[in-house]
Parts: sequence; structure tokens; C-alpha cells
Amino acid sequence: MRTLLRFGKNSRLRFVSHLDLQRFFQRALNRTGLPIAFSQGFNPHPVMSFASALAMGWTSEYEVLDVKLAAPMGRGRVEEAMRAALPEDLPVFGARMVDDRFPAAMSLVRCADYCITPEGAEADAVLAAVERFLAAESVMGVRKTKSGERGIDLRPLARSLKVREGSLYARLMLTERDTLKPDVLLAGLAGLAGVEAPRARVHRLCLLGENAAGEAVPLMEWKDL
Repeated sequence: MRTLLRFGKNSRLRFVSHLDLQRFFQRALNRTGLPIAFSQGFNPHPVMSFASALAMGWTSEYEVLDVKLAAPMGRGRVEEAMRAALPEDLPVFGARMVDDRFPAAMSLVRCADYCITPEGAEADAVLAAVERFLAAESVMGVRKTKSGERGIDLRPLARSLKVREGSLYARLMLTERDTLKPDVLLAGLAGLAGVEAPRARVHRLCLLGENAAGEAVPLMEWKDL
């Protein structure tokens, strides 16, 4: 059996790295008293994985941790134990119990929703460029990879963009092959506006999978149809 744990990361911990967060959750799981499954070998650790790494400096209300259990456990008990083991700045929003045949959470992610709030003198110009971005067939940008930089077409990677109250609400592709990060999107919008890319606050709103009909579904609600 496994549990999918939905949690958030508040602003006070936004500069905690993904690696440090991973170590923190390993220690927290050890404190819960839950029947956590451990890896084999010289240095056993809880068998767990994150659906998607959250970049340093970002906040979130929809991160998903996939944890393997050594024995069946009720959802309420898991939620209670995890809330007791984690600080308020890592709030637990819910758990879902799945069997071992359920796909790994990280394999289900197809896109993510973000609230992106640009700051500084260029913010208005960047937000004003959204309409031009949506009307374009292609908007080229640069993506950094382990092997260097490569040009990508940003337009098909942005599922939706809306401007509301000074922020950009975006649904962006998030797969191993096709990913559009908020900072790369902002750089593309800034290029259209003819300004420097601004600093921005990024808050992840949801991680989504895709059902058999090709519709985006929040990860905690995904079902194998």
C-alpha cells in the first residue's frame, strides 16, 4: 500500500532547497510511528518520492509526496500523524490511500497551475504582452538543460494564460520532455514586450495529470479510466 500526501510550502520556507526538503521529510516520516517501508542496504531510508520538485524560492499549495507503507493504514491516521510531524509552514491538506499497482505520482504529472506575480517597473508591460503571446502561433524561448541551452517554442507549452489583479495565472506543461517553467515564460513575455524579464513571486496552485479523454485532472483525483 502507498499514500499520496498533498502538502504545501509556505513563504517562510521558500528558500529551503528540494534536497533539504527531501531530507526533512525522511526525518518527519521516521517520527510519525506509521508503518513506513524502508529501502534495503547499508543506509535504509523511507521509500518515498515527490511528484515534482519545487524550485527554490517558490511557494505552493499543491505538492504531492508518494510514500510506500509496509502495512495497510487508514487515511485519517496518516493525515493526523503527518500533521503532527510537520511544521505549520508545511501544511498537510490531505492524503489518499492507493495500492502498489497505482502509477507512481511523478509519472502522472502532465502540467501545473501557477500564480505568477511579476514585480518592478516591467511588470505591467509583461502582463500586457499576454494577449500578443496567446495570438501568436509560435514564441521562441531558451530552456536551460544539463547539456546547455536550447531553443524551444513556448506557445504550445502554455495550456492557458490569464491576467487577474496584477498576476498571471498559467497552466504550463510539466513533463520530462515538454516543460515550461514560469521564469522561462516570463522571459518570453518580456521579449515580446521589449523589456528585461522581471523578478516574480511564483506560487504553485495545482499539479495535474491527464485522463483517458485528454482532460487535465488534479493529481490527487486522478483515476485510471
